[in-house]
Amino acid sequence: MHRFFSTDMPGTRFLRNVLIFSLAGLLPVLLLYVFLSPGFFSVLIEGGPALRRFLRQVLTNGLPVVFATNYAGFFLFALSQEAPTNKRDPALYLVLDLPVRVLLFLFLHALIYVISADWFDSFGGSRATALRVVGPTLARSALFENISGVYLYATLVSALPLYVSAAKTSLHLRPLARRVPLGLGAVMIAAIWFLLVVLLLTVSARFIVYLQN
Repeated sequence: MHRFFSTDMPGTRFLRNVLIFSLAGLLPVLLLYVFLSPGFFSVLIEGGPALRRFLRQVLTNGLPVVFATNYAGFFLFALSQEAPTNKRDPALYLVLDLPVRVLLFLFLHALIYVISADWFDSFGGSRATALRVVGPTLARSALFENISGVYLYATLVSALPLYVSAAKTSLHLRPLARRVPLGLGAVMIAAIWFLLVVLLLTVSARFIVYLQN
């Protein structure tokens, strides 16, 4: 993964790679969501306002959230591979990635919802309403009950290769990974970290709902 994300490469190449990984994570999960939502695919293929609203949602909310969240994660990974810091265990990257990913995901949703209220008259054009729905929306995203769940799992699908790479090279995690047969230890650790991100986001969103009530 170092050849895709390094602080030594040109910024445009780094951004291109982030975009490629973001689209590779977003599109399959988005298609899965469309096909799992009863009647949604039929509505979209008819075109019209429903399709336009869906595309606007993905382009103005989904892709920016996935791209920005991935950029932060990939940049942390690149920093962890730098020569001056290579004495630090890659497990530190995983520890830092967890709160950064969750906080950024929450913040970007709040920001984009407010902008959508201003620009597209979403949420009745009310910024307050836009902010109030962030918590309830993200609290249900882990269960894939809304399109924010698509963006959540898209960021994590994109990050899995980095989690696996960090687990394989970590002096602390490598012994644990070797205990799992068939060489699947790093994959299992990455999956567990995947679930921790989902859990932390859900708990954070539910806490926001609690504060609102």
